[in-house]
Amino acid sequence: VLKHFQEDNGIPVHLKNGMPDSLLYRITMTLSLVGIGYFFYHLYEIGKPKK
Repeated sequence: VLKHFQEDNGIPVHLKNGMPDSLLYRITMTLSLVGIGYFFYHLYEIGKPKK
């Protein structure tokens, strides 16, 4: 198992397990971007003057 993760084939170690790692990585990045967008939306909302 260790040799599989140590071989230099250009794939980052966090993606070497194949499809499950790739899927988790993409889900994590998507949720991170959604969270950042949600943060900036609320930052904009609290910055608007009240009517």
